[in-house]
Amino acid sequence: MATTGTLGAEGRRARLTAILERDGSIRLDDAAVELDVSSMTVRRDLADLEQAGLVRRVRGGAIPTLRPRTFTERSATGVREKSVIVEKLRALIPTDGAIAIDASSTAGGISRLLGSSTLTVATNSYPNFLLASANPEVSAILVGGQAESRTDSFIGPIACQAASSLLYRRFFLSAAAIDPLVGSSEVTLEEAQVKQAFARASDETVLVAASAKLDQRAMATGFTLGDIDLLVTELDPSDARLDAYRDTVELL
Repeated sequence: MATTGTLGAEGRRARLTAILERDGSIRLDDAAVELDVSSMTVRRDLADLEQAGLVRRVRGGAIPTLRPRTFTERSATGVREKSVIVEKLRALIPTDGAIAIDASSTAGGISRLLGSSTLTVATNSYPNFLLASANPEVSAILVGGQAESRTDSFIGPIACQAASSLLYRRFFLSAAAIDPLVGSSEVTLEEAQVKQAFARASDETVLVAASAKLDQRAMATGFTLGDIDLLVTELDPSDARLDAYRDTVELL
């Protein structure tokens, strides 16, 4: 067992928070090695962080607290996992027609893959709208409505109506949590409703999410796995962590 390192409790918790931002989750054993402390010490630190509302403990470690977070906050989390996921999506982007992207920072990474195309890209996220607008060959559409400052998105009945005004080849979305029984879920009902409006107008729905979100549940139901055409994570589809999902949804 590793011995307690030179960092004090406050320093360890700061390092754990940095690991969470870097990787999108904290793996207990890996964190113990990185901090050169015992697993029991990491458990105590995670309990303190959970009490402060900064993490949510799960089996084997911790994940971010399931709460509305700004685009900037989400963009800084799990950068390596997101880059793998976005690269997997390259072959799924059509060259014409319309696609929809929700307020996800992961799905928003598609914007850098658009290249030369005649695509129309609709989103309820102002940051994702700006990313898509940077490509002069892409027609970017911002779905308006009630501004949700906590997630940098637009929600409400006007946003849902606008989201349903086009027909999309594919809808790329993420989720706050994914569970093999209930499917995807969100931190607010309003976010879930806009995503459902996009999906109803789409030929295919592609759920993109880092593996840290697997086996978790948030507050508002999103989609059953049967409603999802493809689940894309940073994992190899043969990874055992996906065993509970592979008989219900296609994996990439």
